[in-house]
Amino acid sequence: MLPSAAPPEPERRWHHRWDRTAAVAGRIRPAAVLVAAMVAPVALTSAMLPFRDQVPGATVALGLAVLVSLLAAVGTRVTAVIAALSAALCFDVGFTQPYGSLAISHPQDIETTALLLVGGVIVGQLSARNRRNRGLAVRTSEDLGRIQSVAEMMAGGAPADDVVTAVADELHSLLGLRNCWFETSRPGKPGPTIDRNGNVSWGRLWWGFDTLGLPGKEITIEVEHDQRRLGRYVLVAEPGTKVRRDQLLAAVTLADQAGAAIGAAGVPVAIAHHGLRSGSH
Repeated sequence: MLPSAAPPEPERRWHHRWDRTAAVAGRIRPAAVLVAAMVAPVALTSAMLPFRDQVPGATVALGLAVLVSLLAAVGTRVTAVIAALSAALCFDVGFTQPYGSLAISHPQDIETTALLLVGGVIVGQLSARNRRNRGLAVRTSEDLGRIQSVAEMMAGGAPADDVVTAVADELHSLLGLRNCWFETSRPGKPGPTIDRNGNVSWGRLWWGFDTLGLPGKEITIEVEHDQRRLGRYVLVAEPGTKVRRDQLLAAVTLADQAGAAIGAAGVPVAIAHHGLRSGSH
């Protein structure tokens, strides 16, 4: 049995380049949406100013409300609040008398401006919540897909060492690890451990992974079968890597699948003497 091979050097370089590009894009997009939240209402109001005498104020407010909704759908709560403030100010200055000032002389215009502001904030909150729920559903589906993939390997009669290596790869991807491997030795001194309930403990202390992220030390997930310890997965994460409890529970389930495969093979010692590692990608 051979340890899993590391990806070729050109492939690793490609992955690193892709990760850097994705990270830059991830930083640029929120900034661009934030700028749009400030500028787009101003641009729309400026475009409609020449028609101020022909277009009812309610129509202008409706157009600004639609714009705020679109910005909220692609941005964050902060984006929605900024867009709503910008839209309300633009409507106030450009389409309520006296024009060119923040003063509003007609009570109806006060109501319209207030509704534009409050409505934009509410839409932003709802959009952010829906986006978060959709994202969570997608990530949960991906986590279940990892578990199913390993289960299909086991059902197809894959060798235990292949299952152990596949689980290491899935853990690497699931938790965004730098490295992950299986071994039968126990840690030399107490370190962080992912418990079966999805918590991270360090000796007698609970590690606040939801606020601090994962610790930078080697993290252990014990691998057991029929109440018998078979080994452990050693996880190495970047300090502060943010994870969710459902991800940690999925990681424990994956480790259980490896334990079931080793237990069914009945030869855990064969795997014990090989460091089956999932190298950094």
